[in-house]
Amino acid sequence: MAYDSWEKHISGCGLSAYMDESGKRSTGDDIIQSIALLHDRSNGLGGGFAAYGIYPEFADKYALQLFYDNNTVQSACEELIHRNFDIVESGPIPTRKVFGIGPSPVIWRYFVSPKESALDMSDLSEEDFVVQHVMEINRTVKGAFVFSSGKNMGAFKAVGFPEDVGDFYRLDEYKAYMWVAHGRFPTNTPGWWGGAHPFTILDWAIVHNGEISSYGINKRYVEMYGYHCTMMTDTEVMAYLFDLLLRKHDLPVEAACAVLAPPFWELINHMPEAEKALYTTIRSVYGSAMANGPFAIVLGSRDMMLALNDRVKLRPLVAARKGDVIYVSSEESGIREICPNPESVWMPKTGEPVIARLKGEPS
Repeated sequence: MAYDSWEKHISGCGLSAYMDESGKRSTGDDIIQSIALLHDRSNGLGGGFAAYGIYPEFADKYALQLFYDNNTVQSACEELIHRNFDIVESGPIPTRKVFGIGPSPVIWRYFVSPKESALDMSDLSEEDFVVQHVMEINRTVKGAFVFSSGKNMGAFKAVGFPEDVGDFYRLDEYKAYMWVAHGRFPTNTPGWWGGAHPFTILDWAIVHNGEISSYGINKRYVEMYGYHCTMMTDTEVMAYLFDLLLRKHDLPVEAACAVLAPPFWELINHMPEAEKALYTTIRSVYGSAMANGPFAIVLGSRDMMLALNDRVKLRPLVAARKGDVIYVSSEESGIREICPNPESVWMPKTGEPVIARLKGEPS
């Protein structure tokens, strides 16, 4: 039998996401159904979701969600959390037994706000204070990982196929106006709970299909600004790059996308002068933040969903719209599984962002 007649060629990892721009919330059933259709794009070594608008009763608190290797580690880490944050409520994240999800770490959730005294002593903004202490836990407390730290959102991830992960975390019981899902097919890093996607910091959550071959220089670049990459994967650095560019440097989202996936110099040199000057400046100032390699990414935040391809489009990405809802997926079938008759469907061009923005209050 010829090789090509039996070997399935896929480009690894499955992405699926949608956002209702009106703020209308829906359960996790649809996103689980969508990513389940892309089952063969992953291999059971990682699945995960990000959901926005799921904690309305604690909307003004940071939801710190952690993995612990054991209860001893948990006790040591909670001393650090208590020292810097007021804890409004805490407890285990609800789960159910699911075939296909093996032994889990201790999975805990804390709704917190920074202690005023600690914040005043730090001379940091509130968000930088949270980032600093998330980094401190992940870097210094062995066996503890903060895998989500935003407001009114949460990440849910594990080793397993994504549909099993969604069932494990009981996502059918949550409601969100934006859902982001990922099925992992790791190539360079091990399959472990902390290494599953999404990767988050504050309200940013990113999922990724591909490989960031510029990881080394990107990692050194974000480390100059105080970030620490501890999760053993190239995707983590993308979350920190977006936090740096969009939150700390306050770039427009289109400019941030041009930093990460800029036009080639050959194209820039043939642009009108004003446009040429803009892209020349971006590439000169942010050269070390440019992401090389094949990638398709979806980024979530409290008021936006962004999808972006690399500048050669080496990974698949499809977008669609129906009414107030924008969908993106690795395959059109992942969209049509939950939206059979979209009003429009398109394949974004290289480096062209798909942007959905929250226009109404979550309901």
